[in-house]
Amino acid sequence: MGIFDFLTGEFIDVIHWTDDTRDTMVWRFEREEHEIKYGAKLTVREGQAAVFVHEGQLADVFSPGLYMLETNNMPIMTTLQHWDHGFQSPFKSEIYYVNTTRFSDLKWGTKNPIMLRDPEFGPTRIRAFGTYTIKVADPAVFLREIVGTDGEFTMDEISYQIRNIIVQEFSRVIAQSGIPVLDMAANTADVGKLIATAIDPVMKQYGLTIPELYIENISLPPVVEKALDERTSRGVAGNLDEHMKWKAAEAMTMEGSAAGSAMGMGMGAGLGMQMGNMTMGGGPWGASASAPAAAAPPPPPPVEHVWHVAIDGNVTGPFSKAAMGRQVTAGELTRDTMVWTQGQDGWMKAGDVTELAQLFTIMPPPPPGA
Repeated sequence: MGIFDFLTGEFIDVIHWTDDTRDTMVWRFEREEHEIKYGAKLTVREGQAAVFVHEGQLADVFSPGLYMLETNNMPIMTTLQHWDHGFQSPFKSEIYYVNTTRFSDLKWGTKNPIMLRDPEFGPTRIRAFGTYTIKVADPAVFLREIVGTDGEFTMDEISYQIRNIIVQEFSRVIAQSGIPVLDMAANTADVGKLIATAIDPVMKQYGLTIPELYIENISLPPVVEKALDERTSRGVAGNLDEHMKWKAAEAMTMEGSAAGSAMGMGMGAGLGMQMGNMTMGGGPWGASASAPAAAAPPPPPPVEHVWHVAIDGNVTGPFSKAAMGRQVTAGELTRDTMVWTQGQDGWMKAGDVTELAQLFTIMPPPPPGA
């Protein structure tokens, strides 16, 4: 073996990369002074791509396979290096391995609520979160636009930027889709596809692609969720006017129950005082029949009723008795008008209700000149 053959054998090298991590996207093959030996064997495994950078310029991209780094196998490198085919020498270049497999189960979510105009609730805010999958589609563009000269580029270094892009496109797509908030849960798959399609042009500028994007949950503000729970509890999905009427009737029912409890307590207290008077001297067992009896406590004030009025199938109210009197004076309420109040057995004509009948007997005389 001659000295030239010996030196040629010394230059033989094996270049390969086995990734034992789950987040490394790009790894640079390290060699002292970046000296790649002539005739080296380059191994590129499935799920990888090898990018050659020579003197700061991207020279070539190798797909999976086994390559011999020689002048006749690298025409682009030959043009850059101006090699003499009779002189086999090492050359200084950099080799970057790019992971082209999918990086899955990556998280995204809205940091702040997103404002949108819902067709049922009006202006409201929503939050959303989910997962996505990313993959390097163009190793050369990815190396040129994102990685640069980083010797070991991980997913964490770009995930924050991708999350911002996803949230921005989600806000735009969800606002333009016109999908009601209550129907978003049934359309998360379609919304995810719309967002992935909208993000794809931006990702291509980075040499990336998002094969999958999932929306796991879309949540509403607590106030809106509470309103939905109240609607569900009463089994009616009415408009805001009906909802406010229901709340007012519920509040009056609670007030009526409190007044009834107060009346019962007052009656019990009065009965207890009478029994005490009989024991202490007011009855046949008392010491003195002439002892003055203790004054009974005043009865609780009567509970004022409020009334609902039905005219041509429309229910209005509740109205106090004074308000009902003003309606009688204005001619808006007649004896035949149907009314209802708490504790009344069904709707009745106003003239048949004892408490309202007196409103029709005290009528002012006709005005002068009528």
